[in-house]
Amino acid sequence: MRRVVILGGGTAGWMAAACLARTLGTERHSITLIESEEIGTVGVGEATIPLIETFHQILGINSIDVLRGSEATFKLGIEFVDWRKRGDRYLHPFGPIGTDLNGAGFLQHWLRHRAEGGTTELLAYNLEAQAAMAGRFGMAQLRQPGERQLHFAYHFDAALYAGMLRRYSERLGVSRVEGMVQHVGRNGTSGDVTGLRLEDGREIQGDFFLDCSGFRGLLIEQTLGAGYDDWSRWLPCNRAVAVQSGRLAELPPFTRATALGAGWQWRIPLQHRTGNGHVFCDAFISEEDATEALLVRLDTPAITDPRMLRFVTGRRRKTWDHNVVALGLAGGFLEPLESTSIYMVQSALAKLIALFPRGDRVNPVARNSFNAMMATEYERVRDFIIAHYKVTQRDDTPLWAHCRDMAIPDSLAERLALFEEGLFVEQPHDLFKEGSWASVLIGQGLMPGRHHPIADAAPCAALESQLGKMRTAVQTRLADLPAHADYIDLCMGGAAA
Repeated sequence: MRRVVILGGGTAGWMAAACLARTLGTERHSITLIESEEIGTVGVGEATIPLIETFHQILGINSIDVLRGSEATFKLGIEFVDWRKRGDRYLHPFGPIGTDLNGAGFLQHWLRHRAEGGTTELLAYNLEAQAAMAGRFGMAQLRQPGERQLHFAYHFDAALYAGMLRRYSERLGVSRVEGMVQHVGRNGTSGDVTGLRLEDGREIQGDFFLDCSGFRGLLIEQTLGAGYDDWSRWLPCNRAVAVQSGRLAELPPFTRATALGAGWQWRIPLQHRTGNGHVFCDAFISEEDATEALLVRLDTPAITDPRMLRFVTGRRRKTWDHNVVALGLAGGFLEPLESTSIYMVQSALAKLIALFPRGDRVNPVARNSFNAMMATEYERVRDFIIAHYKVTQRDDTPLWAHCRDMAIPDSLAERLALFEEGLFVEQPHDLFKEGSWASVLIGQGLMPGRHHPIADAAPCAALESQLGKMRTAVQTRLADLPAHADYIDLCMGGAAA
């Protein structure tokens, strides 16, 4: 399995090329990426989550490289506007909320605080939320025991980011081939893919293939017929119109997601422009009206023409079939509400490297393990996204009435039932932990009715003193952070701490 062929560029393809070149090396493995400028890429995956830093650490890329190479800004969370009800807003921040006390999670103590008449909001104990709302960001030398750096991710220009990874990959020895695939060769006995014939007649032979060809899934679906699980009965949005607009006067360190009548709108602030999009269901609004609804709500003038994307939420039944692994849109699509698309590529690559074939053929046990882990992870993220639609007080439009009343997967119903009792049980392959679920569900209006008895162990005065110290620590650290835009200017000038 020494000849690895990646079909498709874009973020997924070049992430794969960079990661495999760095970890497998190009001395014993040849890595070839085939892409066509005629096809282009979807390119709306412009927001990430903090685990992207693990990927960058593997590559040896630092935050300055990302800022300079992709016109990036920092991200501390997502602001949700009008999701619970019109006029309401809340933040889903990165980083821990509070500190566990007396053998119980922080949420249990905060629930006791509220039950006893306390009025402090949950996110008063989260540094990232306070920094996001204040428009601040920074990384500095930590001076006090217990201080920590901010948990952050990025907003970046997906095309520039892919270009940065392409240059990185080619320096490590990855070969790029420009061309369109005309024919896929297969082994008549095993059914494995053996090579790709391009329109100009060139043959690219390989032992192992990564399908990064987007929604069409040229290898995983059109060739191998891996199958697709359609999740639109729970996530009905099936269209997105995207447009770029001018730079915001201020650069908020968070993504904004605003619920609209038949979907929601994203706003992603970059150094040089703003990414915008309207995710919607065409059963409730036409493409023309959805485009107009986006354009009239832009905070800065549009600088590109709108692009319409059509999709079906779901995942491949087999992400790894024969000697082909599907990444990115070829492997599945969950709308970008929680910025998980790029993470799912990263997660698949991590699992693939761990299970990469050692010999001259694929180990079916390793392949089945990979598929099981990816299926579970997709389902966990799916449930988290569905919760944003299901747990709502809105019924003012047909879409929101449908979502509020729809049946949901049993796995999500169980989570919600537990949370109503103040319980959170972490599941295998949970990307989103208790703090994330608490931020979103409480933000959407689902307040647990009880707290764990262990939280009652401390006297009330002692608990309030501990909570007060936590809030003070957050505010003290916040006061040291510069404005987000000022910190970016500092980084771009090469003088960042």
